[in-house]
Amino acid sequence: MNRRRDARVGILFATPWIVGFGLLMAYPLISSFVTSFTNFSVLRAPKWIGTENYRELANDGVFHTSLQNTLLYALGAVPLGTVLAIGLAMLLNSKVRGMPVYRTLLFLPTLVPMVAQATLFLWVFNGDYGLLNAALRWCGLSPPNWLGDPMWAKWTLVMIAVWGSGQAMLIYLAGLQDVPTSLYEAADLDGAKSWAKTRHITLPMISPVILFNVIMGIIGSIQVFAVPQVMFPGGAPARSTYMFAMYLYDNAFLYQRMGYASAMGWIMFLVILALTLVALRLSERHVHYETQ
Repeated sequence: MNRRRDARVGILFATPWIVGFGLLMAYPLISSFVTSFTNFSVLRAPKWIGTENYRELANDGVFHTSLQNTLLYALGAVPLGTVLAIGLAMLLNSKVRGMPVYRTLLFLPTLVPMVAQATLFLWVFNGDYGLLNAALRWCGLSPPNWLGDPMWAKWTLVMIAVWGSGQAMLIYLAGLQDVPTSLYEAADLDGAKSWAKTRHITLPMISPVILFNVIMGIIGSIQVFAVPQVMFPGGAPARSTYMFAMYLYDNAFLYQRMGYASAMGWIMFLVILALTLVALRLSERHVHYETQ
């Protein structure tokens, strides 16, 4: 009787989570999968068309362009953001007077809302009146047209992503503070230099944190939407900044093609899953856990 009562009490406490998961996660997931096989315009009942949406995606040039732009963006933003975040975390882990102030200042960009951030950088990277180009001209350099040149527009988005790497930096900082100081003391006794200690102690000890942040960075990069949508509406110039999520949004809410957008959503899921599995596979030899 006690076991049954405990089971009922457990189920009762778990019910809010179960209901929330079912309504907010399981149902939308299943519904989107079914919708991806239909022609659904919201205003009319969905019509089953089988795999037609997926076949159309295979021949959709705009889809291929948006996917390529997103992968190139991720290829630049994730590695550069990881390197910068680790470097800043190592600097902030040093014992310097006023360190809490420096940590706060470097974390502040993460707290800026995406739309406000994009509006701010529209003025920073403006080709005629931007602060960055004004500084470059003052230095005697010929600045590029950041927002009007297809190549530089991609790098603009990458730099904005790297600028907002404060959250990853904070996680790295927490990981660095868990590294035993005895390892550094032993390395000092052996005459190890700073780079040797970083390579053989610091990076291996925080490798699980690096793996976590890289996977989160991959997911965030594939889903990037707000900043390019505000700064480069329509993917201008020449659709060089037309990201996957932007095309999905346009199909769903501009063209009223919910079935097609659902199919794109599942393609996005498969891309993220594939990249995550690749990251996990590559990490098997490089990530070290305390139990190993």
